[in-house]
Amino acid sequence: MTEPQTRTLDVPGGTIAYDVRDDAAGRGRHRALVMAGFPMDATGFASLAAHFRDRVVVTYDPRGTGRSTRPAGEGPSTPVDHAADLHALITALGMGPVDVLGSSGGAVTGLALVAAHPDQVHTLVAHEPPVAAVLPDRDQQLTALADVHETYQRRGTGPAMAKFLTLIGRRGPLPADFAALPAPDPADFGLPTRDDGRRDDPMLGQSILTTAQYEPDFAALARASTRIRIAAGVESEGEMMARAAAGVAERLGTELAIFPGGHGGFLGGEFGQHGDPEDFAAALRRLLDER
Repeated sequence: MTEPQTRTLDVPGGTIAYDVRDDAAGRGRHRALVMAGFPMDATGFASLAAHFRDRVVVTYDPRGTGRSTRPAGEGPSTPVDHAADLHALITALGMGPVDVLGSSGGAVTGLALVAAHPDQVHTLVAHEPPVAAVLPDRDQQLTALADVHETYQRRGTGPAMAKFLTLIGRRGPLPADFAALPAPDPADFGLPTRDDGRRDDPMLGQSILTTAQYEPDFAALARASTRIRIAAGVESEGEMMARAAAGVAERLGTELAIFPGGHGGFLGGEFGQHGDPEDFAAALRRLLDER
Protein backbone atom coordinates (compact mmCIF):
# COMPACT_ATOMS: atom_id res chain seq x y z
CA MET A 1 0.00 0.00 0.00
CA THR A 2 1.27 3.45 -0.90
CA GLU A 3 1.56 6.27 1.60
CA PRO A 4 -1.76 8.08 2.16
CA GLN A 5 -2.50 10.68 -0.47
CA THR A 6 -4.36 13.68 0.95
CA ARG A 7 -7.05 15.28 -1.16
CA THR A 8 -9.77 17.85 -0.57
CA LEU A 9 -13.36 18.06 -1.69
CA ASP A 10 -15.53 21.16 -1.69
CA VAL A 11 -19.01 20.52 -0.31
CA PRO A 12 -21.82 22.99 0.37
CA GLY A 13 -20.63 25.14 3.23
CA GLY A 14 -17.19 23.61 3.68
CA THR A 15 -14.22 21.58 2.52
CA ILE A 16 -13.61 17.91 3.37
CA ALA A 17 -10.03 16.64 3.66
CA TYR A 18 -9.55 12.94 3.03
CA ASP A 19 -6.76 10.41 2.65
CA VAL A 20 -6.56 7.59 0.14
CA ARG A 21 -4.37 4.56 0.80
CA ASP A 22 -4.36 2.94 -2.61
CA ASP A 23 -3.11 -0.59 -3.25
CA ALA A 24 -3.43 -0.93 -7.01
CA ALA A 25 -2.95 -4.70 -6.75
CA GLY A 26 -6.01 -4.96 -4.53
CA ARG A 27 -8.31 -3.19 -6.93
CA GLY A 28 -10.79 -5.59 -8.45
CA ARG A 29 -10.33 -8.13 -5.65
CA HIS A 30 -11.85 -6.06 -2.84
CA ARG A 31 -14.18 -3.11 -2.61
CA ALA A 32 -12.78 0.15 -1.33
CA LEU A 33 -13.21 0.56 2.43
CA VAL A 34 -14.24 3.96 3.81
CA MET A 35 -13.70 4.52 7.54
CA ALA A 36 -15.95 7.17 9.06
CA GLY A 37 -15.71 8.60 12.54
CA PHE A 38 -17.19 11.55 14.39
CA PRO A 39 -16.21 13.57 16.32
CA MET A 40 -12.94 11.68 15.72
CA ASP A 41 -11.03 12.66 12.60
CA ALA A 42 -9.02 10.47 10.24
CA THR A 43 -5.98 10.21 12.54
CA GLY A 44 -7.83 7.74 14.77
CA PHE A 45 -7.97 5.13 12.01
CA ALA A 46 -4.23 4.98 11.27
CA SER A 47 -3.56 1.70 13.10
CA LEU A 48 -6.68 -0.01 11.79
CA ALA A 49 -6.08 1.07 8.18
CA ALA A 50 -2.64 -0.54 8.29
CA HIS A 51 -4.32 -3.94 8.61
CA PHE A 52 -6.11 -3.55 5.25
CA ARG A 53 -3.18 -3.34 2.87
CA ASP A 54 -5.01 -5.45 0.30
CA ARG A 55 -7.53 -2.80 -0.70
CA VAL A 56 -8.09 0.91 -1.14
CA VAL A 57 -8.77 2.50 2.26
CA VAL A 58 -10.23 6.00 2.57
CA THR A 59 -10.32 8.00 5.80
CA TYR A 60 -11.53 11.57 6.19
CA ASP A 61 -12.08 14.43 8.60
CA PRO A 62 -15.79 15.22 9.00
CA ARG A 63 -16.75 18.85 8.61
CA GLY A 64 -15.61 20.95 11.55
CA THR A 65 -12.93 18.45 12.64
CA GLY A 66 -9.23 18.17 11.90
CA ARG A 67 -8.42 19.62 8.49
CA SER A 68 -12.03 19.96 7.30
CA THR A 69 -13.92 23.21 7.55
CA ARG A 70 -17.42 24.42 8.19
CA PRO A 71 -18.81 27.95 7.94
CA ALA A 72 -18.11 30.18 10.93
CA GLY A 73 -21.25 30.57 13.01
CA GLU A 74 -23.00 27.60 11.41
CA GLY A 75 -25.52 25.94 13.71
CA PRO A 76 -25.36 22.39 15.03
CA SER A 77 -24.26 19.74 12.53
CA THR A 78 -26.54 16.74 12.07
CA PRO A 79 -26.09 13.15 10.92
CA VAL A 80 -27.92 14.12 7.72
CA ASP A 81 -25.36 16.88 7.09
CA HIS A 82 -22.47 14.45 7.59
CA ALA A 83 -24.18 11.83 5.42
CA ALA A 84 -24.48 14.38 2.61
CA ASP A 85 -20.74 15.04 2.86
CA LEU A 86 -19.96 11.32 2.81
CA HIS A 87 -22.26 10.86 -0.19
CA ALA A 88 -20.30 13.56 -2.02
CA LEU A 89 -16.99 11.96 -1.05
CA ILE A 90 -17.98 8.48 -2.25
CA THR A 91 -19.28 9.99 -5.48
CA ALA A 92 -15.96 11.79 -6.00
CA LEU A 93 -14.02 8.57 -5.42
CA GLY A 94 -15.74 6.96 -8.41
CA MET A 95 -15.03 3.44 -7.14
CA GLY A 96 -18.54 2.02 -7.26
CA PRO A 97 -20.30 0.71 -4.17
CA VAL A 98 -17.90 0.80 -1.23
CA ASP A 99 -17.79 -0.83 2.18
CA VAL A 100 -18.11 1.51 5.15
CA LEU A 101 -16.98 1.16 8.74
CA GLY A 102 -18.68 3.79 10.86
CA SER A 103 -17.48 4.36 14.42
CA SER A 104 -19.45 6.25 17.06
CA GLY A 105 -20.98 9.32 15.38
CA GLY A 106 -19.56 7.96 12.12
CA ALA A 107 -21.80 4.92 12.57
CA VAL A 108 -24.79 7.27 12.72
CA THR A 109 -23.50 8.99 9.59
CA GLY A 110 -23.38 5.57 7.92
CA LEU A 111 -26.96 4.78 8.86
CA ALA A 112 -28.16 8.13 7.52
CA LEU A 113 -26.15 7.61 4.31
CA VAL A 114 -27.59 4.15 3.64
CA ALA A 115 -31.13 5.39 4.29
CA ALA A 116 -30.65 8.06 1.61
CA HIS A 117 -28.19 6.43 -0.83
CA PRO A 118 -28.16 2.65 -0.38
CA ASP A 119 -26.70 2.14 -3.86
CA GLN A 120 -23.39 3.64 -2.70
CA VAL A 121 -22.69 1.13 0.07
CA HIS A 122 -22.35 -2.62 -0.27
CA THR A 123 -21.74 -3.35 3.43
CA LEU A 124 -22.10 -0.98 6.36
CA VAL A 125 -20.58 -1.98 9.69
CA ALA A 126 -21.91 0.48 12.27
CA HIS A 127 -19.85 0.20 15.46
CA GLU A 128 -21.55 1.59 18.58
CA PRO A 129 -23.78 4.31 17.09
CA PRO A 130 -24.73 6.59 20.04
CA VAL A 131 -28.40 6.98 19.14
CA ALA A 132 -29.93 7.39 22.57
CA ALA A 133 -33.31 7.84 20.92
CA VAL A 134 -33.70 4.04 20.55
CA LEU A 135 -33.18 3.30 24.25
CA PRO A 136 -35.94 2.57 26.79
CA ASP A 137 -34.39 5.27 29.02
CA ARG A 138 -34.12 7.74 26.15
CA ASP A 139 -35.63 10.61 28.17
CA GLN A 140 -33.07 10.24 30.94
CA GLN A 141 -30.24 9.90 28.42
CA LEU A 142 -31.28 12.95 26.42
CA THR A 143 -31.76 15.00 29.59
CA ALA A 144 -28.28 14.05 30.77
CA LEU A 145 -26.75 14.87 27.38
CA ALA A 146 -28.53 18.24 27.33
CA ASP A 147 -26.95 18.91 30.73
CA VAL A 148 -23.51 18.07 29.29
CA HIS A 149 -24.08 20.55 26.46
CA GLU A 150 -25.33 23.26 28.81
CA THR A 151 -22.36 22.67 31.12
CA TYR A 152 -20.02 23.13 28.16
CA GLN A 153 -21.66 26.43 27.25
CA ARG A 154 -21.46 27.69 30.85
CA ARG A 155 -18.20 26.24 32.14
CA GLY A 156 -16.16 24.88 29.23
CA THR A 157 -14.58 21.61 28.19
CA GLY A 158 -13.30 20.07 31.44
CA PRO A 159 -16.53 20.06 33.48
CA ALA A 160 -18.62 19.06 30.44
CA MET A 161 -16.33 16.22 29.36
CA ALA A 162 -16.17 14.88 32.91
CA LYS A 163 -19.96 14.63 32.91
CA PHE A 164 -19.93 13.05 29.47
CA LEU A 165 -17.37 10.39 30.40
CA THR A 166 -19.30 9.58 33.55
CA LEU A 167 -22.48 9.21 31.51
CA ILE A 168 -21.14 7.00 28.75
CA GLY A 169 -19.18 4.81 31.18
CA ARG A 170 -22.22 4.01 33.29
CA ARG A 171 -23.71 0.56 32.76
CA GLY A 172 -27.42 -0.06 32.56
CA PRO A 173 -30.38 2.32 32.31
CA LEU A 174 -30.04 5.76 33.86
CA PRO A 175 -32.03 6.67 36.95
CA ALA A 176 -34.45 9.54 36.51
CA ASP A 177 -32.37 11.81 38.75
CA PHE A 178 -29.02 11.18 37.05
CA ALA A 179 -28.59 14.77 35.86
CA ALA A 180 -29.13 16.01 39.42
CA LEU A 181 -26.30 13.91 40.89
CA PRO A 182 -23.17 15.76 42.11
CA ALA A 183 -20.97 16.83 39.22
CA PRO A 184 -17.74 14.86 38.77
CA ASP A 185 -14.39 16.60 39.24
CA PRO A 186 -12.63 17.14 35.89
CA ALA A 187 -9.27 16.64 37.60
CA ASP A 188 -10.24 13.04 38.37
CA PHE A 189 -10.26 12.42 34.60
CA GLY A 190 -7.08 14.36 33.89
CA LEU A 191 -9.15 17.12 32.32
CA PRO A 192 -8.57 20.88 32.61
CA THR A 193 -10.37 22.62 35.44
CA ARG A 194 -10.01 26.13 33.98
CA ASP A 195 -12.25 27.41 31.21
CA ASP A 196 -10.23 28.40 28.13
CA GLY A 197 -13.21 30.30 26.73
CA ARG A 198 -13.50 28.26 23.55
CA ARG A 199 -16.87 26.89 22.50
CA ASP A 200 -16.00 25.26 19.18
CA ASP A 201 -15.72 21.61 20.21
CA PRO A 202 -17.30 19.56 17.38
CA MET A 203 -19.05 17.21 19.79
CA LEU A 204 -19.80 19.19 22.94
CA GLY A 205 -20.64 22.37 21.10
CA GLN A 206 -22.09 21.23 17.78
CA SER A 207 -23.45 17.72 17.63
CA ILE A 208 -23.95 16.01 20.98
CA LEU A 209 -27.70 16.49 20.89
CA THR A 210 -28.36 16.13 17.16
CA THR A 211 -26.51 12.82 17.10
CA ALA A 212 -28.16 11.36 20.21
CA GLN A 213 -31.62 12.53 19.13
CA TYR A 214 -31.29 11.08 15.63
CA GLU A 215 -33.77 8.31 14.91
CA PRO A 216 -32.66 6.04 12.06
CA ASP A 217 -35.12 5.58 9.22
CA PHE A 218 -35.67 1.89 9.89
CA ALA A 219 -38.17 1.52 7.04
CA ALA A 220 -35.63 2.85 4.54
CA LEU A 221 -32.85 0.74 6.04
CA ALA A 222 -35.01 -2.37 5.78
CA ARG A 223 -35.58 -1.67 2.07
CA ALA A 224 -31.95 -0.92 1.36
CA SER A 225 -29.85 -3.22 -0.80
CA THR A 226 -26.94 -2.54 1.58
CA ARG A 227 -25.91 -5.33 3.94
CA ILE A 228 -26.04 -3.70 7.38
CA ARG A 229 -24.25 -5.09 10.41
CA ILE A 230 -24.39 -3.40 13.81
CA ALA A 231 -21.48 -4.00 16.18
CA ALA A 232 -20.44 -3.27 19.76
CA GLY A 233 -17.29 -3.89 21.76
CA VAL A 234 -17.22 -6.75 24.25
CA GLU A 235 -15.84 -4.39 26.90
CA SER A 236 -18.69 -1.91 26.33
CA GLU A 237 -21.47 -4.25 27.46
CA GLY A 238 -24.13 -2.33 29.36
CA GLU A 239 -22.80 1.10 28.41
CA MET A 240 -24.99 3.56 26.56
CA MET A 241 -23.36 3.22 23.15
CA ALA A 242 -23.34 -0.57 23.23
CA ARG A 243 -26.95 -0.58 24.44
CA ALA A 244 -27.86 1.77 21.58
CA ALA A 245 -26.12 -0.55 19.11
CA ALA A 246 -28.13 -3.47 20.45
CA GLY A 247 -31.31 -1.42 20.12
CA VAL A 248 -30.60 -0.58 16.49
CA ALA A 249 -29.76 -4.22 15.69
CA GLU A 250 -33.00 -5.35 17.30
CA ARG A 251 -35.05 -2.85 15.29
CA LEU A 252 -33.35 -4.10 12.12
CA GLY A 253 -33.96 -7.72 13.06
CA THR A 254 -30.27 -8.58 12.90
CA GLU A 255 -27.82 -10.12 15.34
CA LEU A 256 -25.49 -7.74 17.14
CA ALA A 257 -21.86 -8.42 16.18
CA ILE A 258 -19.43 -8.40 19.11
CA PHE A 259 -16.00 -6.89 18.46
CA PRO A 260 -12.85 -6.93 20.57
CA GLY A 261 -12.24 -4.09 23.03
CA GLY A 262 -14.51 -1.22 23.85
CA HIS A 263 -15.71 1.91 22.09
CA GLY A 264 -12.22 2.59 20.74
CA GLY A 265 -11.25 -1.03 20.22
CA PHE A 266 -9.50 -0.21 16.92
CA LEU A 267 -7.11 2.36 18.42
CA GLY A 268 -3.42 1.52 18.48
CA GLY A 269 -2.11 4.35 20.60
CA GLU A 270 -3.87 7.21 18.84
CA PHE A 271 -4.97 9.81 21.41
CA GLY A 272 -3.03 7.80 24.02
CA GLN A 273 -5.59 4.97 23.89
CA HIS A 274 -4.76 1.36 23.19
CA GLY A 275 -7.34 -1.08 21.91
CA ASP A 276 -6.62 -4.18 19.84
CA PRO A 277 -6.49 -3.03 16.20
CA GLU A 278 -5.25 -6.39 14.90
CA ASP A 279 -8.13 -8.39 16.38
CA PHE A 280 -10.59 -5.60 15.57
CA ALA A 281 -9.43 -5.71 11.95
CA ALA A 282 -9.88 -9.49 11.86
CA ALA A 283 -13.45 -9.16 13.17
CA LEU A 284 -14.20 -6.42 10.66
CA ARG A 285 -12.74 -8.45 7.81
CA ARG A 286 -14.97 -11.40 8.71
CA LEU A 287 -18.08 -9.21 8.45
CA LEU A 288 -16.95 -7.66 5.17
CA ASP A 289 -16.24 -11.09 3.68
CA GLU A 290 -19.56 -12.66 4.72
CA ARG A 291 -21.66 -14.00 1.89
